[in-house]
This record gives sequence, structure tokens and C-alpha cells, in this order.
Amino acid sequence: MAAMEGRLTRIGIFYDGNFFFHVSNYYHYHHERRARISISGLHAFIRQQVADCEKCDPRYCQIVDAHYFRGRLRASEAEDRDLLYKERVFDDVLVREGVTTHYLPLTREGEKGIDVWLALEAYEMAIYKRFDVVVLVVCDGDFLPLVRKLNTLGTRVMVLGWDFRYSDANGNERETRTAQVLLDEVTYPIMMHPIIEDRARQRDPLINGLFVPRKESGSNPMIPRPASLVSPTADRRDAVPANNVAGNGGHGLASAHGPSASGWIRTLKSGYGFIVPDEGGPDLFFFHEDVSDGDFLELKSGDRVRFVIGQNDRGPCAKEVRRFGAGID
Repeated sequence: MAAMEGRLTRIGIFYDGNFFFHVSNYYHYHHERRARISISGLHAFIRQQVADCEKCDPRYCQIVDAHYFRGRLRASEAEDRDLLYKERVFDDVLVREGVTTHYLPLTREGEKGIDVWLALEAYEMAIYKRFDVVVLVVCDGDFLPLVRKLNTLGTRVMVLGWDFRYSDANGNERETRTAQVLLDEVTYPIMMHPIIEDRARQRDPLINGLFVPRKESGSNPMIPRPASLVSPTADRRDAVPANNVAGNGGHGLASAHGPSASGWIRTLKSGYGFIVPDEGGPDLFFFHEDVSDGDFLELKSGDRVRFVIGQNDRGPCAKEVRRFGAGID
């Protein structure tokens, strides 16, 4: 199509940072690959996918703009959490790949206004820069008005979506789904999980390139670890129990019911940790999905936390873990 006209197919990419980070966490903690999503690898995949959909040479498909949207902690709090360096390293990754960052300050209510900002920027830039294809790395049905507006401009829209299910450390089944209304309205709905799981493409360098090599995706800070802070009442880009999937975007939040308590974090491992309760008793296990205000990666040993006492198959555990000073404390 574009190649026959002798011009480029101009691609604009817009990331919902929370959703991207959640997908990356899934592959890092729960999938057999045990690796995070690579920005450069994802961009290479997008160019090839657009070329296939537009029926043109990949050389004529170029990413002319890419934008990443997410809430962010204040610098003083990020420094207290030992996050400034990690945030800067991830910013370096984005800059190297030509991705423009858009951050809003996080509030006590969590991340507010990011979805609206992403939609406004995507629509405005599609008007002025006349993208041929806009790629949305999102899952929320709230982006449907944006898709419809882009359609009125004659801009083809591609959504990269993921559906996946897994069991957390407590045996609870969690599920994330991309809103069906988005898939129904966009020009090119691309579901990533069946492509990644396709055995026929097991040795495909384009698919394997979607992931940061294992030696880089463990403790190396060159992985996506920007801070986030989410209120338990906010719309989370987070996994939820399979029997509590929200209608369009697959969002929701299961709440553990039990007495509230406080304590401090004794140890942190890869995806889980242990809390020493102030009232005594054995250390309480908690899983990274149980952190209600912020990302698990923001925590460190010695942090004071509040939590709800829940149950797993081994006895009492901690749920809805919040640092003191976060959220509504």
C-alpha cells in the first residue's frame, strides 16, 4: 500500500505505562521465559507487524513518534525509596529508543489523568503529524473514544493486547484481559499472547527479541522499573482474580477481608517477602500482587507497612500491603 505510493508508512506508538509494566511483570515473575519485555524488540516487532498488515516492505514502515505515559513519585520520595537511579536508567532506555516520556505527579488518590492525557496527545498528534498507523499498547475500554476519533481521521489503529491467566503464590487465580470493545473497533487487533506462545515461532528471532535476555532482566537496573503508586480504590492496570474480571478492560481489585495490622518488612525476595507483625507471632508472607499502594519493587527491608491479615493454604498471610505514608495512611 504505502510502498506502491512511494512513501513511508508513518507509525506513532502510545504506551499506557502501567499496563506495559504489568505485562512485563507477568513475563518476569510468572511466565517460563522469566524475562521482561524489551522496548527495542517490541518496536522491531511493531514495524514488521505493520508491514504485514499494510502489505508493504518493512523498510517503508518507520516509527516516527513513540510516547510513554505514567504517574511518577516526587523526586524527594523517589530518593527516599532509592528509586532515582532506577528511574533514570529506564528513562535512558526510552530515550535511546526514541520514546518521549510523559509523567504526572502521583497523588494520594493514585494515578489520575494519565489516560486522558494519552488520548488527547494521540489524537492531536495524529491530526498534525498525520500518522498512517497509531499503535496503542493499552487494554482499557476507556480508550474506545480515542479509537473512534482516530478512525474519523482515516488513521488505521493497531492495538497490542494481552490476555493471560496465572496463579499467585497464594493459589489465587489471576487474569488480565484486553477490552473486547477495543478489539472490535480497531483496524488491526493484535493479540500478543498467542503469537508469543506459537510453537511454530519458537525460534523466531523477532519473537525472542521481544524479551530482555535473562542475564539482563534479573537484578540489572536496565529493566522497566519506574515508580507507580496506586490507590486501592483507583482503576488499576493490575491482575485480578479470574472470577472478578471487570467488564471491558479486565480490571478490578479483589479485597482481602480480615483485621488490619502493622509491622515491618524483614526480607524481600524475587516477587515475595516477609513481614514482622508489631503484635508478635510468626512472620507473614506476602506476594508482589498484594502490594496495594505502589510497586513491589519500591519496597525495601526495614520499611514500615500496614496490611490486612488474610489466609492462604499455609495459614495467615499479609494482604493489601501499604507503606506508611502512602495512600490514605
